Amino acid sequence: MPDAHPLRDRCRGATFAPFASILAPVLAVALSLLAVAPAAQAQTAAPAVADGVHPDLRAVMGAVARMEDADTALSLAADGAALYEADEIKLDGYAYCSQAVALAERGEFRRSVQAASKALHVALQTGNEDLLAKAYRDLAIAFDYAGQLDRAEGFANLALGKRADDPRQVQGPAHKVLGDVHARRGRYPEAIAAYETALASSSDRYRPLVQASLVNALILAGDVARARSEFEAIALPEGEVQRAELDRTRGRLLLAENNPAEALALFQGLVGKQVADDEGFYTLWALDGVSKSEQALGRPQAAAQALERALAAFDRVRARFRSEEFRMGLFSDLQTVFDRAIRLHSETGNAERAFDISERSRARALLDAVADRGRTPGDATAAAIEVAALRRQLRADERVVAYHSLEDLLLAWVISPEGISEHRIALPRADLERLVDAYRDAIIGLRPAAVGAGDGIAALLVTPLGLQEGQRLIVVPHGPLHYLPFQALRVEGRYLIERHPITTAPSVSIAARLVADAPRTAPRLLAFGNPLVSPTVADPLPGSEREVENLAAMFPGSRAYYHADATKTRFVADAPGARIVHVAAHARADITDPLHSQILLADENGRQNFLEAREVLDLDLDGVSLVTLSACESGLGRVADGDEVLGFTRSFLSAGASALVASLWPVPDRDTERLMTTLYRDLRGGADLQRAMQAGQLAVLGEPESAHPFYWASFNLIGNWRLTVER
Repeated sequence: MPDAHPLRDRCRGATFAPFASILAPVLAVALSLLAVAPAAQAQTAAPAVADGVHPDLRAVMGAVARMEDADTALSLAADGAALYEADEIKLDGYAYCSQAVALAERGEFRRSVQAASKALHVALQTGNEDLLAKAYRDLAIAFDYAGQLDRAEGFANLALGKRADDPRQVQGPAHKVLGDVHARRGRYPEAIAAYETALASSSDRYRPLVQASLVNALILAGDVARARSEFEAIALPEGEVQRAELDRTRGRLLLAENNPAEALALFQGLVGKQVADDEGFYTLWALDGVSKSEQALGRPQAAAQALERALAAFDRVRARFRSEEFRMGLFSDLQTVFDRAIRLHSETGNAERAFDISERSRARALLDAVADRGRTPGDATAAAIEVAALRRQLRADERVVAYHSLEDLLLAWVISPEGISEHRIALPRADLERLVDAYRDAIIGLRPAAVGAGDGIAALLVTPLGLQEGQRLIVVPHGPLHYLPFQALRVEGRYLIERHPITTAPSVSIAARLVADAPRTAPRLLAFGNPLVSPTVADPLPGSEREVENLAAMFPGSRAYYHADATKTRFVADAPGARIVHVAAHARADITDPLHSQILLADENGRQNFLEAREVLDLDLDGVSLVTLSACESGLGRVADGDEVLGFTRSFLSAGASALVASLWPVPDRDTERLMTTLYRDLRGGADLQRAMQAGQLAVLGEPESAHPFYWASFNLIGNWRLTVER
């Protein structure tokens, strides 16, 4: 959204003409190498277009939608080429495919993708379309295992667009991946259709696996009679793991047939059963089945006990895998187990235990990364903080406000030194998503109605909690609430930021660790302002330059870089030695793959050299107390089950920073300068970071021309709210 002032916002400002000139040759190369050829696949990949749109526009939109998968494939092929050249012993391309599948089944997701990428490189170099199809198939399987559904779907479609020597080796697995993706998204008719197609094109050895998936989809769709018929037609698989999966499906079917007693006996007999190379998954799912059976029998306490054992088994399984991506995918698949446990304890009046399990379920990969600093690889996964320990750490005026969005209900907890209260809000997850999206769009659109909408949302989410004005809030969002600017909500006609200092955190366990690590920091500032990038990519930001000049004057001895000197090379070299890092620049968020989100630092040697979120993960920022990304949408990412927001938030906290200031939408240049100057002035004067952030937002809110939330409510303070700077 353009700034209403004459100054620009801090988003990339490229015009359409240069973008089109770049797009055309890339699109041509991508589609010639990688695009899905059949018209049916093109329709699958293209987004829905309203009736009445010109057919040429439909074709272009479909091509651009497919290009996203093609671009990812080209990037992986380039990575595969580098990895292949580094191999001392270069294998046959099909051997890399075998490696990829074996690694994915062991949870080594990163290495699985690397192996498939090498197969992809060999296929493109040799023009072997059969190998290309299998490389795409294996990438689809790896991303499916890891829970990255968009990528899994894209590579499955790419595999189906290639001609394989034995089509059954590609089409069956690729269609099964598409069925898995649809099932996880709750699109059961589409999942059933995909599994049926997979059955018609699968080998005899692979068919039982597809049949079991079809039965599960039929159960979820409510067609229990057909599910039983399909189950009875499954031949007993040869492999022990496949037989274990079939037992699990049998138990699900018994529950769906309203036969919980028989299901309970089956699941109880499966608990603790040893299955080769299973790593404990079988026991975990058996315990989940025991819990469902006990609940169906009307025994909630026994169901809760079984869930506790399942969650403990889950932590043991997860601790064995160092692959962060696999952990993320595992949490995504098991989020329903956590949600059931939370609901069960809430319904039985155990608010404290419901919150504890909610905290265990959220931001796990980030919590592991924060705890991993200085921890040996053999240790167990990081422990989430429990209510009793949290209450001891809170000060008298501090309140943790945590939310958890269930399918049909929003739970909210308020934790103080005195205790915990739970609030049940009748707001289904789908409605909450629509509400947050509409409110954020209204703010970005500078609509006057956004102000009043803040009153209505606060009446739903905040007023029932009974918070007292002046209390410091540590808000722990969940799901879509990560994109809600709580500071812009209004209670009794006043914005929440006027009533409370506010911090957000992906999880309170993370916030507690960050507060303990760095309560006070030295005034050692590193700042980057108005980096010089190609004018076809972004416009200059004079306000960001003045902003950094103001900050540098407050921190004697600071290092500040402007224009051509504000480079990624300097950031990577200097950031680990700083205590406060401030970047005032353009940014662009990549929602599909948030770790490729970019801070647009200065061109180097005539070439773009932007800082990506994934590169931050490789930095050692243990000594950095505060990172401020004074840029557009720097706090956006992807909200994933069990992992929450991915992107720069994840990257900087994982790398060691204890606090982060980042934005939820495009930020106006001049007003951001005022906000940041006030924030750092108060921080330098002795205020803690939470109070300083409040002062910065109030400074912009207090000016009549910038009173709309668009101008001041974008930035969130994440992490260490108690941070102060030595005077």
